[in-house]
Amino acid sequence: MQIVDPSYTIQDDLDRASLVVRLEACGRLCYKSEGLIDKNSALPFVKKIAEHGHNSVMEMAVITLGVKCTDGQFDDLLALEPKYLFIDRLDSEVLVTASIRSLRELYQRAGNTAIVQAMVAFMVEGHEYLFEGIWNGGHEQHEESAIEVRKLSLAEVDTLSPALLARHRFCGVLFITNRAVTHEIVRHRSCSFLQESQRYCRYSRDKFNNQVTFIKPMFYEEGTDEYALWQKAMADTEVIYLKLLETSTPQAARTVLPNSCKTEIIAYCNLAEWRHIFNLRTTRAAEPSMREVMIPLAVEMKERYPAVF
Repeated sequence: MQIVDPSYTIQDDLDRASLVVRLEACGRLCYKSEGLIDKNSALPFVKKIAEHGHNSVMEMAVITLGVKCTDGQFDDLLALEPKYLFIDRLDSEVLVTASIRSLRELYQRAGNTAIVQAMVAFMVEGHEYLFEGIWNGGHEQHEESAIEVRKLSLAEVDTLSPALLARHRFCGVLFITNRAVTHEIVRHRSCSFLQESQRYCRYSRDKFNNQVTFIKPMFYEEGTDEYALWQKAMADTEVIYLKLLETSTPQAARTVLPNSCKTEIIAYCNLAEWRHIFNLRTTRAAEPSMREVMIPLAVEMKERYPAVF
């Protein structure tokens, strides 16, 4: 049995990575198969994920596009009531921030709409693998109605006004915490989530050091009777879990695991949603274990984006 403290990591490294690298790194968290990542593994992994329809992984990367179009073409986009796209009309262009999943699903639903086709065609030029099986090759645009699409760099997004920055700047955070906390985090439905899966992870394997890991509870101080009782309960649970794995699958054995189990979860959303999360999850009314990770995260986010927080 291992006991660890809760923690969080803002995924700056993945912000600087390519789309395919980001998607693989996030997707492998579910299976804790990060050890399989090498310089050639990302593309086959993401292709397989897309082929099998694991859409939650495809939410873990967004792209911000600048689109020059007519007012009518912009109205056509809004008329589709696109889900999970963040759209703002500026003087010179339209800003559209969308996850790969949202673009795929919008194209499947309305790929004959000129502005949708133009955005996806732009993406296909550099990332065709993300739209395999759904991209139909498009059709030529008439010159008088041609739509121009460009990609905004992350540095460019970071220079947007505070109101636009809050909507178009996405940030991923990896939490290492207990399952009671993640049960609450996933209630924030504007976010995308990927979580370590007890269904697929067999903690009797060498990569888990043949043991179950638990999060140290903030409610009980080491050396007290309460902490000793908690520690015994976790140790007894581990013995039972590992015994069950001798004759059953991880998805069956996991039924005995408690909320104190360590889990890893990525929460990915824009700064506006993080602001909402902090408003709820850092107050005195919030669950103490949630406050334990959210308060320092909120402080760090405010230091990074003072105009938003």
